[in-house]
Amino acid sequence: MTMVDKDDQTARALRGLAHEDTSVRLRAALAVGTAPAPEAVGALIERCAIEPDFSVREMLTWALTRHPAALTLPPLLAEVRSERTQARSQALHTLSKIGDPRAWPAITPDLLADPDDEVARSAWRAAVVLVPEDKKHRLATSFTTQLGRGGHETRLSLSRALTALGEAMLPPLSGAASDPDPEVRAHALATERLWQDPDAGFASAIEEAKRLVALGGAGREGR
Repeated sequence: MTMVDKDDQTARALRGLAHEDTSVRLRAALAVGTAPAPEAVGALIERCAIEPDFSVREMLTWALTRHPAALTLPPLLAEVRSERTQARSQALHTLSKIGDPRAWPAITPDLLADPDDEVARSAWRAAVVLVPEDKKHRLATSFTTQLGRGGHETRLSLSRALTALGEAMLPPLSGAASDPDPEVRAHALATERLWQDPDAGFASAIEEAKRLVALGGAGREGR
């Protein structure tokens, strides 16, 4: 394939990203990822911010991971500060898939506490992937400030993020288990249960934790 043919192929694929048919957009993202081109990076990132279909967004992220990190990191790091919630969420998700530790400084306390649950969940997942070993305790402490937040899926995401940090999360989690807020205490206890028994269902862990809190328990001593 000549350079002109490749350029034409890339241009057609980029036009396809805006097609009204989901399957066309999916194939276009696949095409860009299969034949990476530096000029495609900006269009892929912009499409991530507005693409309504989950499968297409995943393919866009995959296509971005096929490009050199030197090209994708700067615009993605700018995107995590976007006013558009989907732009922030998808950029964080993509950074977690790229896994380049240079992205760690972009995971700010504001992102970890983002008012949008989907953005916050993406930030938690990215943080676990990118955090340096010596920053895990501090990250766990930041995570515990979000305990009791949101519905089932949000709480499960946070518990998984905490347990992924390993033993670094135990001291701050222990402190949260005696928080004045019963929702925080219950979430902390459920996370501890998930840590002890990864095969335990989170829903049952939450229910058991709420029962313990109602009975006045605050961790192992209250069981």
